[in-house]
Amino acid sequence: MKGTLITKYDELVSQYKKIVSDKFSKQDFIEYNEILFSAHSCAIEGNSFSVDETRTLKEKGLGMIPQGKTLLEAFEMLDHFQAYEFLLKNLDKPLSEELLKETHRLLTEHTLSYRTQHDEHPSRPGEYTTVDMCAGDTIFGDHKELIKRVPLLLKSTQEAIDSDGVHPMIIAAKFHGFYEYLHPFRDGNGRIGRMFTNFILLKKEQPILIIPREKREEYISALKFIRKEATDEYLIDFFFKTAINRMQSEIQDKNNMTHNFIHGMNFMQTKNSTSKDDEIEL
Repeated sequence: MKGTLITKYDELVSQYKKIVSDKFSKQDFIEYNEILFSAHSCAIEGNSFSVDETRTLKEKGLGMIPQGKTLLEAFEMLDHFQAYEFLLKNLDKPLSEELLKETHRLLTEHTLSYRTQHDEHPSRPGEYTTVDMCAGDTIFGDHKELIKRVPLLLKSTQEAIDSDGVHPMIIAAKFHGFYEYLHPFRDGNGRIGRMFTNFILLKKEQPILIIPREKREEYISALKFIRKEATDEYLIDFFFKTAINRMQSEIQDKNNMTHNFIHGMNFMQTKNSTSKDDEIEL
């Protein structure tokens, strides 16, 4: 099954680049992806900004916070932009703790102090947790032992990237699965994990992975299978299928928009021509 998914994915990447991504200006496509990724990734953690509202915030900043949205949500989104853009500027750098911590600092710069203000052990942006962690129904291991494994994960992932022996999506999925169970920061682990997943894919010149907010439960379930069944196969399959669905959808949308617009123009030309002939006959 995995081999079939890999083949299908690789074929679609080629089509996607030819039909969609290569047709954009580079900056426009970067911003398009940044808005989509930020909206959906933050939504998985509970942020209520829609894609359109995220776009407005990106374009207008804090001067245009949509009605009903909190300042905390707005800062969370703005910090996500900042962290993502930082990684884009550093695609040539290897995975490292320094890069990870700086990305986390930017991601949580305006929100972490608020979220942990009543904690006995408050955390600061860019610093690992000083207490054990839990999320949902998952209790993670001893935080000191897990944090010790972060450098090893980063090193082994970078070696896999450099070796070209493993498919980029598999590297990204395996990294993501391991990272989420190391859970080294007090807050922001999900967003950081998804951000570094895309950092890996972009390093290998692959389209970024956007997990839709509607797929949150399926995504969480795939992560839980790592703990329940000691396998990341479900997460790998989920990543491939999610990427395939997005590329298929955007290719279809692009083709439909082109076809429908041209068809509409032809209809208008025919209608105008007919009306003109009728007028002459009269």
